[in-house]
Amino acid sequence: MKDKENKRDRRSQRDYNMAFKLAVVSQVEKGEMTYRQAQKNYGIQGRSTVLVWLRKFGNLDWSKPNLLFMSKSKETPAQTIKRLEKELADEQLKNKILNTMIDISDSQYGTQIRKKFFSQTIFRLRQEAGISLCKSCRLFGISRQAFYQGQNRIALRESELLKVRDLVIGIRMEMPRIGTRKLYHILCDQFLQKGIKIGRDAFFDYLRREKLLVKPIKSYTKTTFSKHWLHKYDNLLKECKIERPEQVYVSDITYIKSQQKTHYLSLVTDAYSRKIVGYKLSDDMNAESVVQALKMAVRSRKSVLPLIHHSDRGLQYCSKVYQNVLAKHNIKPSMTDGYDCYQNALAERINGILKNEFLIYKCQDGATLEKLIKESIIIYNTKRPHLSLMMKTPNFIHEKTSQESLAGLCKFLL
Repeated sequence: MKDKENKRDRRSQRDYNMAFKLAVVSQVEKGEMTYRQAQKNYGIQGRSTVLVWLRKFGNLDWSKPNLLFMSKSKETPAQTIKRLEKELADEQLKNKILNTMIDISDSQYGTQIRKKFFSQTIFRLRQEAGISLCKSCRLFGISRQAFYQGQNRIALRESELLKVRDLVIGIRMEMPRIGTRKLYHILCDQFLQKGIKIGRDAFFDYLRREKLLVKPIKSYTKTTFSKHWLHKYDNLLKECKIERPEQVYVSDITYIKSQQKTHYLSLVTDAYSRKIVGYKLSDDMNAESVVQALKMAVRSRKSVLPLIHHSDRGLQYCSKVYQNVLAKHNIKPSMTDGYDCYQNALAERINGILKNEFLIYKCQDGATLEKLIKESIIIYNTKRPHLSLMMKTPNFIHEKTSQESLAGLCKFLL
């Protein structure tokens, strides 16, 4: 039964009229399709039916073997031309869209992509793809002279930025994690002396490119035990306006690790000038060790005006030993309301500056750590600017304001 159906469906040359044969021959000779594609598309039976038509009705010589190789290709020359024309149109449209995006970015956001990155792009393409400079400049309407001038400007700028890098590294040797704004403030005068023109934002961009920006470190360990039976004092800073040095001292304890053990650093800081006026490194947190920092701060006082000592509710600050020293020097005690670190934020901030900007390397022992802490506190007090002090150093504000306060008091007494 199936053989009968196959015989009935099988077509012969008589089933195709002359117009159809000529149309197929014309399409194949124009290159719109190969003769095998014509047989497949039109359902023409036989392996060489269309080839027979070509030899009989075609205008070309289809008896040559080299022309038969077209049957093995996936597309005809005409199809190749159409595909390439479409790809060219797509690439032209894509190029137009990208140019429009660059124009919008340059005009609205001030990126200056064409001006800044053209020479770098051409230089890379010359190395990777072997594109000639002459052709690249001709496509973008830029002269080779302008290109070389741009390269010279880039080389000159990089030589200037190398000087900036050396200055930054020099400061970072003393203050390894100082912030970029403070760093720019410190180096401004040196930039002017060396004839280097660089703004704050460009300075940020350069340090970011050279991976010299300081990454923040977030860590916190609780060192305060406030649930004890000793007497706690009221918070006197709620209604106090700090207007001079040696008006309010803030104190806190922080831990620092060496390769041998964990040490504890007690700090006393002037709240007005942010100057560290007393410190003590010890192997424990007993009151006798913590009170040594307070005694150092008392010895450095330059006035006898009223003074408030503010701290958290730690056991050491509430102890009799510590409170006796405060009472002996007529210093009023003040403490936070419960365990609230934000009420002693200034002391916490000074701890963070020392640990995150200066004490970033682990020392071998306590003696080495103590020497590092001493040097770090001197640099902090005398060289590191503060944003809250209008980019002045703590020692500058402390000395200047103390002299002004002393002169004002003398005039008042006279």
